[in-house]
Amino acid sequence: MSALSLANLAVTLGETPVIDDISLSVAKGEFVSILGPSGCGKSTLFRLLTGAIRPDRGGILVENRAPGAGHDTFAFMPQRDALMPWRRIIDNVTLGLEVQGMDRVSARTRVRPLFAAFGLEGFERCYPAQLSGGMRQRAALLRTIVQDRPILLLDEPFGALDALTRAGMQRFVEQRWREARWTTVLVTHDMREAVALSDRIYVLSRRPARIIADFDVPWPRPRLGSPLPPEAGRLEAELLDTLLTQTGD
Repeated sequence: MSALSLANLAVTLGETPVIDDISLSVAKGEFVSILGPSGCGKSTLFRLLTGAIRPDRGGILVENRAPGAGHDTFAFMPQRDALMPWRRIIDNVTLGLEVQGMDRVSARTRVRPLFAAFGLEGFERCYPAQLSGGMRQRAALLRTIVQDRPILLLDEPFGALDALTRAGMQRFVEQRWREARWTTVLVTHDMREAVALSDRIYVLSRRPARIIADFDVPWPRPRLGSPLPPEAGRLEAELLDTLLTQTGD
């Protein structure tokens, strides 16, 4: 049974067709990346999943059923950390739980044991401006996963980080995913990131987005920090060639 299935999704925003007949599936515990050129509609897919917009055609199924009201199946992490500067880190991390109706004391009780695992122990009462970019992203990831929803959506979560911090966050996410096996969908335009983190990769066309290719990534984990076989480099090259045919370069 698929954890997530999209069937023949299509959406037009205003007069602009953005998504055209997309179908894909994600198995429980699988890490799937969606790769495509800038502006192709990758993030629009997440807006459909979270209920921000409705499709013109097609359907979304979670374990063969329509998502619940408010699409509370999905925990969403945006491109930037979106931490509120006036709230301490512990109160930023509990925000999603409080929005769901949990009282502050219970929310803090749930998140406190996780601060050490996310490298944030001792920083609970700091404000976002007092943390590094990587620490803020870890706080944003903790805020996302602590909601304990079945499917994790990551929308280019490392794109605003410098190269060194980005690499550290990729390793961190890989380690946490191997431990927890969250069902995860990552939107990215970074081929190396997709190969390093994914079980499978879907490639989208230019807008209106269609799936033009999908690839299995069969190599064992951990991949980051470990030598990858030559086939991994060839897969990156094939992904690049596929994308270049869409940009006209």
